[in-house]
Amino acid sequence: MKVSRVNLTTGPGLTMVIDRKRSSARCISTPVLLSFSLLLCLFMIEKASPAQEVALTFDDLPAHAPLPPGVTRAGVAKQIIKALESAHAPKSYGFMNAGKLQTVPEDIEVLNLWRAAGLPLGNHTYSHMSLNANTVEAFEQDIQANEPLLDSMMHGRDWRWFRYPYLWEGDTREKRRAIRSYLAEHKYHIAQVTLDFEDWAWNGPYARCSAKNDSKAIEQLKTSYLSTAAEYISFGQQMARMIYGRDIKHVLLLHAGAFDAVMLPQLIDLLKQRGFKLVSLQQAERDPAYRSDPDMGLQWGGTLLQQMMEARHLQIPAHQEKPMKELDAMCR
Repeated sequence: MKVSRVNLTTGPGLTMVIDRKRSSARCISTPVLLSFSLLLCLFMIEKASPAQEVALTFDDLPAHAPLPPGVTRAGVAKQIIKALESAHAPKSYGFMNAGKLQTVPEDIEVLNLWRAAGLPLGNHTYSHMSLNANTVEAFEQDIQANEPLLDSMMHGRDWRWFRYPYLWEGDTREKRRAIRSYLAEHKYHIAQVTLDFEDWAWNGPYARCSAKNDSKAIEQLKTSYLSTAAEYISFGQQMARMIYGRDIKHVLLLHAGAFDAVMLPQLIDLLKQRGFKLVSLQQAERDPAYRSDPDMGLQWGGTLLQQMMEARHLQIPAHQEKPMKELDAMCR
């Protein structure tokens, strides 16, 4: 007979109850508590409930979305870097599109600031190209076009991490397999995503509302940004448990936008309140979950978890939809 609950006396006057089914623990005390026993119990609770882990990643360097009046791309980069340093976050990858520098060459300052802070860069294609709308050959060429600047800025360090634009990995199985084969041949790791609340959608409204000095609307944006982030963090955790039967190490997709920079400290606080520990992309993607491949053409792509749910024909958990229509209408 299996025992699902164990009572463990950890010291005089203190008992710990471990629930094996729920992988949790709690302490039960009598009026007499000894400090040593209390510390031991807290230590064992920590062991019974390990923290979730998440890597923060940023797409679309050096430029993403419109800017509010008086804000610069360099200022956005500095704000993101400061928030990461204040949180003692591991080095976060920024996925860049070097083609943007053809239009605004001075935005190279963003990449220089990122590297000066010790943050690594990865490949997001030269022009933020859609694989679904282009041939395999054109997509491979766009990957290659991004490499000279990556190589020169990373000084031999590991820049062979690739993030698909739009998270679109190919609308046909043939395209998907061809690009995966190309990436493997050129020693790339795919920088998969498991948590995504489409943070990019708040950056445009923020620029418009800032231009109108609409402080009430900006407060509404802050509230909806955090509530949507919280909803989709839980959504990703639920999907991971459905697919893999356990919690996995997560990768969160963010963008190098002005509102992202404003909200990053609060977003990191939210993650920590939810029990997350910040880790590097390399640490997160050592999880065996990232060896999964749905191996199917998908018109809209999505996170690795969304792709796996579709591939396994699993029912998507109930969740609130993102407020896209409301965001699009704000401060018009």
